[in-house]
Amino acid sequence: MPPSTPSDRASRTGAQTLCEALLREGVDVLFGIPGGAIMPFYHALGDYPQLRHVLCRHEQGAGHAAEGYARATGRVGVCVATSGPGATNLVTPIADAWMDGTPLVAITGQVPSALLGTDAFQETDITGITVPITKHNYLVSDAADIPRVIREAFHIASTGRPGPVLVDITKDAQNARHVPHWDAPMELPGYRPTPAAATHAREFRDAAALLDHAQHPLLLVGNGVIQARATRELRAFAERTGIPVITTLQGLGAFPEEHPLCLGMPGMHGWVHVNRAIQRCDVLLNVGSRFDDRVTGKAATFAPKARVIHVDIDAAEIGKLVHTEIGIVADARAALDLLADLVAREAPPSRAAWLAEIRAMQEAHQPRQAYTRRERTAPLMPFDVYDGLADAFRMRHDWRVITDVGQHQMWAAQLLEWNRPRTHITSGGAGTMGFALPAAMGAAIGSPTETCWVICGDGGFQMTSAELSTICQEGLGNVKIAVINNGFLGMVRQWQELFEDRRYSHTRLLGPDFAMLATAHGVRGFTVEDATDVERTIADAWAHPGPALIDFRVEREVNVFPMVPAGQAIHDQLVDHPSVVTPAPSF
Repeated sequence: MPPSTPSDRASRTGAQTLCEALLREGVDVLFGIPGGAIMPFYHALGDYPQLRHVLCRHEQGAGHAAEGYARATGRVGVCVATSGPGATNLVTPIADAWMDGTPLVAITGQVPSALLGTDAFQETDITGITVPITKHNYLVSDAADIPRVIREAFHIASTGRPGPVLVDITKDAQNARHVPHWDAPMELPGYRPTPAAATHAREFRDAAALLDHAQHPLLLVGNGVIQARATRELRAFAERTGIPVITTLQGLGAFPEEHPLCLGMPGMHGWVHVNRAIQRCDVLLNVGSRFDDRVTGKAATFAPKARVIHVDIDAAEIGKLVHTEIGIVADARAALDLLADLVAREAPPSRAAWLAEIRAMQEAHQPRQAYTRRERTAPLMPFDVYDGLADAFRMRHDWRVITDVGQHQMWAAQLLEWNRPRTHITSGGAGTMGFALPAAMGAAIGSPTETCWVICGDGGFQMTSAELSTICQEGLGNVKIAVINNGFLGMVRQWQELFEDRRYSHTRLLGPDFAMLATAHGVRGFTVEDATDVERTIADAWAHPGPALIDFRVEREVNVFPMVPAGQAIHDQLVDHPSVVTPAPSF
């Protein structure tokens, strides 16, 4: 019998058991780098061709690639590293997955059991390090525990609010021979991740009554709707109730922006009319968003007139930051279905008047953002690039965008049109520079028929640019990269300009010629310095059969507006410069 399909009663190593356990969980790809303590697993991996291994250039890249795969597919992403520095290099993507609720299983090798606690070569207490940033973690020193632990790890990572789980396996456990017990029951006392919506029957009835009588309601949706695959239910609920919809940064795509009920993004860099609507609404229904501070601004001043209904799969988020009148711990899809059955069959006439009032605010304020209507001129402005990308995206539907962190991220959120779930992938809660390029590798493998566009700044790109070689080695021709190159750590520079008298302390960047760097890695490189070349170059990069990178050398000092200064209420927005603030509304 071939080693990839041994008899269930055949003796095998713990490493072989680990491979088979991953296959039983439906894993088909993992991202990692071998090393001493994980070497038995890599030795066994060669006998399991069903498991595609992507050799990354840095463990951080492997972790972000697993995140990108998970975000694009909705499945659990898997990354692998050795002990010590290999494991600690996974800490950043683990923390990123923790903040954004991304299902991730990180597998690390550990020194032999007899050496634990002796400061052996490359020994690090990775379970101790990751306790605050994992849903759960394991130290496995007995091969017999591997089948149960892997089942539990995938169950925990993918249920409830998704998140990362770390499995640390000693080298002797990987080498030990045993007969696996595949039917060993999971040992998860007290873990009940998805309460039945029916257990909140009274809360649902109260929520429906609040919504039926609301004159100025709003529906705030986040990534929880996407993770629950509830976008169809969301649209049906919004259309039945006539409630305007706002989407958080991580919720972009959950509700199509082309829909007449869609208002756009709230928060620090959200639109003025959206933030104004929040401050005027009388009932705020939050489904699948955790009231992040970048959404609320100064929490004490957030939605001052609203009676808040919060639906979230994670009970810890209910009432954590914003006072909640009705809290419902439930899956977003089940909750929206049940609410739809309870609310009135027709939206009251007041909803149309409320939407018209918000649109009037939009007409008054959004045109002040000059870059949304800028004609293309040279020198190249960031908004010229986004115009070109938006035009290209409107002509096709086989694309996803993976953004890094900074000004380019906010411009992408504002200026591109998000109409489908999982087309917008970004690092939100952790705000991890360097996320986009490796995450795009995972997304490209998870969605091979779609083109994955990386949008990143020159600062974040340089943090993980070595993964260009991984992209080429894996033949990922569906990865295209747009570097918004302004020679600065742009968002930090913006804060220094607006709030620190233009004292640009250590934010100027000297970068390489990115097109030449791409070419050195085997990626087709382009350089654009004039607005008239944007559309043609995007088309050329898209048509190129292999991976491609465009270095967009844009104006160096351009800011993202609107902007809510740190610690301020979301209605205190800058629209151009500290001297230009939207008039304070009367509440």
